[in-house]
Amino acid sequence: MNDKFENKGEELKGRAKEAVGDATGNEQWQAEGKSEQAKGSLKQAGEKIKDAVKGVKDKN
Repeated sequence: MNDKFENKGEELKGRAKEAVGDATGNEQWQAEGKSEQAKGSLKQAGEKIKDAVKGVKDKN
């Protein structure tokens, strides 16, 4: 459960960083923000897959 919060936090941090980059015209922050969002989203997807597999195993 803790990983899910950390992953969502990473995604939200990326959104904030990208927004600051957009507001200031800082291309590096924009790129870093997008990267952090993508990593957070990918990790969240991995957690969802693990949960789905666990659910299938629990049914068997």
